[in-house]
Amino acid sequence: MKNMEYLKIKPIAVLGAGAVGKAIAGDCALGGAQVRLCDLPPFAEKTLFGIKETGINFFGDQLNLYGFERNGMAQMELVTTNVAQAVKGAGLVVVATPCAGHKPFFEKLIPALEDGMVIHIFPDNYGSLILRKMMREAGCMKNVIIGGWSSSTYGSRVEIKGGVILPKIRVYYRAITLRGAALPAADTEAFLESSKYLPSMDAVTNGQGAVAGDTVMDTGFSNVNPVLHCPGTILGVGVMENFGVIFGEDKYKYSIYSHAYCPSISEVQYAFYQEECSLAAAMGVGIQPYRKEQFFSRENVLGAEYMGEDYVIPFDQQDPIQFGTGPFTMENRYITEDIPVGCHVYHELGKKFGVRTPVIDSMINLASAILKRDFYQQGYTLDYLGIGHMDKAEMNAYLRDGVYK
Repeated sequence: MKNMEYLKIKPIAVLGAGAVGKAIAGDCALGGAQVRLCDLPPFAEKTLFGIKETGINFFGDQLNLYGFERNGMAQMELVTTNVAQAVKGAGLVVVATPCAGHKPFFEKLIPALEDGMVIHIFPDNYGSLILRKMMREAGCMKNVIIGGWSSSTYGSRVEIKGGVILPKIRVYYRAITLRGAALPAADTEAFLESSKYLPSMDAVTNGQGAVAGDTVMDTGFSNVNPVLHCPGTILGVGVMENFGVIFGEDKYKYSIYSHAYCPSISEVQYAFYQEECSLAAAMGVGIQPYRKEQFFSRENVLGAEYMGEDYVIPFDQQDPIQFGTGPFTMENRYITEDIPVGCHVYHELGKKFGVRTPVIDSMINLASAILKRDFYQQGYTLDYLGIGHMDKAEMNAYLRDGVYK
């Protein structure tokens, strides 16, 4: 196993100061690391507000099987809008932004990369493929490890009062296991080992542990967001839009987990997952295995990430931990990210490898109709990921060994 102990004495740079970035930065600082937090204009004025002066107030239930938690005011070594300043001398660089933030951050990160850095993307969402492609185009030959994870380490929400984003982050669950992989997969062992020096992964490291996906396409298929968010949000839209109207409830207490999920939606989610499995098999890559019954509860397949496979909340019970997690409108990343990124990549792979994806395609069709835009036109393509020209053998050689043709 590659020795990654050199990371212990190096600062950690976190790029992105939304819910995931704030949570990772705060947790790492409370775990004893020197942390630099960076976000870019025009968001930084709001997302970095107050952090330099007071730190990040990290709190919440942090539900997990082993009871791991941290709380407190987390102080940053540096708060900045300058990516090069944030990553200079860092060992671990965490990219924690929505997909729309990948390219703007990568453009500024690539010239600042240093040999020996390890880049962790939470969640990967094909960011590792995009970063490697942009490095090739820029002629960057730095010796770095790049990988990503199937999900975030937390369920977390920023605190917003009257439109003001406060320097506070509420963490309502912590993952005890996550699936990760590097590009190329030959680096995955070192990538997973490096996560032991990332304090935000402590609940995973000391829980059920990180699991190696066989490639970054495995972590793409294993990202639970598209299979959970898209059917739940689209098929539950009537509940969401009526929640604060005829149901007499506070609309901001709504959650797809607590108020939309039901056996019929679970059937759709399981059918969606089966299409993902067919795609993975056609490509010759792995995917997180789930049993059918895991889809039929309030927490669905998500619950196993933080409470183990025996965690089941029946449909005739509520799921209070999810109250207020939304979404509250269809203009939400559950649709605007998970459809054009997750679902559309699956659609493109289906065309390439001859796998029918009618359930996945139905999600794209319905989202396009509801939001009056063409997600087939706006979605990620395989060419955008740098793999559109490859056949199965070439794709696997690139994903596993870094052989690019």
